[in-house]
Amino acid sequence: MAHALDSTRSPGRRAPSPLPGTGGNGPRDTSAKAPYRPEVQGLRAFAVLMVVVYHVWLGRVSGGVDVFLLVSAFLLTASFTRKVEAGGPLRLGSYWLHRFKGLLPAAVVVLLAVLAATASLLPRSRWPDIFTQTWSSLFYTQNWTLAAESVDYYAADHSTASPLQHFWSLSIQGQVFILWPLVFAACAFAWRGLRRLRPGLSYRTVLAVAFGAVFAASLAYSVHATATNQAFAYFDTRARLWEFALGSLLALAVPLAARLPAAARVALGWTGLAAMLACGVVLQVQAQFPGYIALWPTLAAGAIIAAGDTGGRRGVDRLLAAPPLVRLGGISYALYLWHWPILVIYLAVKGESEAGLIGGTAVIALSLALAWATTKAIETPFHAWHWPAQRRRRLGLVVAVMVGLVAAPLSGWQARVAAYEEAAQAQAPGDNPGAHALRPGFEFDGDPAAVVRPLTSRVSDEWANYGGDCTGDYALTDPRMEFCQMGGDPATATKTVVVLGDSHGQHWTPALAVAAERNGWAWVLVNRPACRFGAESAEREAECNDFNEAATRYVLDAKPDAVLTVASLTAHHGGPDGTAPADHERVVPGYLAGIRPFLDAGLQVVGMRDTPRFDRNIVECVDLRGPEDAECTRPVDEVMAPVSPLRELQTRIERGELPRNLGFFDMTDQLCPDGTCRPVIGNVLAYMDESHLTKTYVETTAPVFEQRFRAAAGW
Repeated sequence: MAHALDSTRSPGRRAPSPLPGTGGNGPRDTSAKAPYRPEVQGLRAFAVLMVVVYHVWLGRVSGGVDVFLLVSAFLLTASFTRKVEAGGPLRLGSYWLHRFKGLLPAAVVVLLAVLAATASLLPRSRWPDIFTQTWSSLFYTQNWTLAAESVDYYAADHSTASPLQHFWSLSIQGQVFILWPLVFAACAFAWRGLRRLRPGLSYRTVLAVAFGAVFAASLAYSVHATATNQAFAYFDTRARLWEFALGSLLALAVPLAARLPAAARVALGWTGLAAMLACGVVLQVQAQFPGYIALWPTLAAGAIIAAGDTGGRRGVDRLLAAPPLVRLGGISYALYLWHWPILVIYLAVKGESEAGLIGGTAVIALSLALAWATTKAIETPFHAWHWPAQRRRRLGLVVAVMVGLVAAPLSGWQARVAAYEEAAQAQAPGDNPGAHALRPGFEFDGDPAAVVRPLTSRVSDEWANYGGDCTGDYALTDPRMEFCQMGGDPATATKTVVVLGDSHGQHWTPALAVAAERNGWAWVLVNRPACRFGAESAEREAECNDFNEAATRYVLDAKPDAVLTVASLTAHHGGPDGTAPADHERVVPGYLAGIRPFLDAGLQVVGMRDTPRFDRNIVECVDLRGPEDAECTRPVDEVMAPVSPLRELQTRIERGELPRNLGFFDMTDQLCPDGTCRPVIGNVLAYMDESHLTKTYVETTAPVFEQRFRAAAGW
């Protein structure tokens, strides 16, 4: 949300504070002034309140951001249209420099504040993502960074969100502020040429055709992209262009709306406000934006703008022009910038997932105070500073300095972190024995000052990602199966093991890979995230059931020597007395029915017990409290069932009730030595979040893993 164009000034009246979503200090157009529209200030005040309240207390999408996108294009189009029609030069280079000179001051202050808070309050494990997103925010590419990471913007737990995540909308606006002037220039060029053929052709008609085409193409793409990959589409500029195009079309149509009777415009304005405020309350829009459903808030805001000045006391413009709302609209850009990082950092420090009434009120109050101070102490004086506007190179220098204010400390900080990481990587293997430290009689002979590895700042690199693409008889052919990795060559291997299931099977592949290399085995990983293998069940999503059906056929066709699965399922909450209830860990739903085809085909099936699951991000706990803190460790009976649910299945095998080509094994003692589940074992970080293991630690369990796997498989 950026600032209002200077062309929103009205002679003899003080210009309103910058408008979110439109940029600031644009090129001055003295030939055609726009009338001051205080109701637009009130509109953005309502919009930012929707965004803040929904983020802080409801954890839902409000549609307020979409209103800002539309308003930004509305004012941008009105300004450029007047300029072209008045015969003024566009001076795009100066315009862009003015624009970012207006946008950057408040953004730079917030980015520096977030970096300072990150260094002092947030765990090191979050630093790499914040480094990346600071660069993306600074250069207006944050939306593409988040899209590539498929961030879940709707997660109710904002304590683990990025404090810079909200810069996605500013990034899209920054990109449009570069693109839209090019459209105005191209249309002006086309209009001047076409006037020779059609002297009566207006510039507005050419713009209407251009933006109408953008609206139709982008909306069609948005509907398709939202239906197929909504997490990506939410941040995709192409899926949002239609909202800007709608604002541009609105700017062209406002003169027509002004001809409506006053009573009709009164009804139009109030209907628009009611619809805008209802979006997100009436509609559950979280998983549907930005497709056609975003027409709701944008058309509602368009109706308010189209209603305009009704000239009476009954119109919505009278409410929106109220001084408190106008003043709030004046600080809405800064309020949008501040509220999200304050909320995220507050939740992170408190270790909570929701702000609550008192905490949320404090977050909003602090956000308002900082927004007011930023606007009055930084933005307003900066916008009144005329020295940069006198020369284009001065503008460029000012923009470069503002970028450097963030880039310099960020680069230095990253360099120091990188040097520390390199030093940690140079440690001797004996400094980080991991699970080897659990062997009877083990004595540590490493450096007592050695740091824990992997560093929490590098934990995102710890996903097990071994082997290469599956080929030959193990190549994937069913589209319901998307992921397959393979180590060794099944054609020449002494034995082949297929690991089947979800990420809790995947994170044990480093140990299997070590064992396979030592014994001349081959291994194949076929999995789907959050999809534990078993027969079709109502507890699974349809896509998971489809995957399991396809994976069953895949294994039966490939005929490996063994199938390794995770046979139990742990939950992430304890019972009322602090211990795990009976169903805290259970056999995977439909497990026996799922593996029955393999058993009947004579394949060896091995089931592992699931990984202990903590109730918080254990890496962040280690960062903030240390690995031995009571908050970072758990008695095994609090996170696992007191008796493994697989023991009963093993008993049934011994009684002859289940086939002998089924076996089970348990690695819990490698994660919870002496009955306590620990995040750091043998100076190695075992966990990378609540329940996933680091590949560094799993590799150190390889000897025990191989021994127990062999016993379960009868090899």
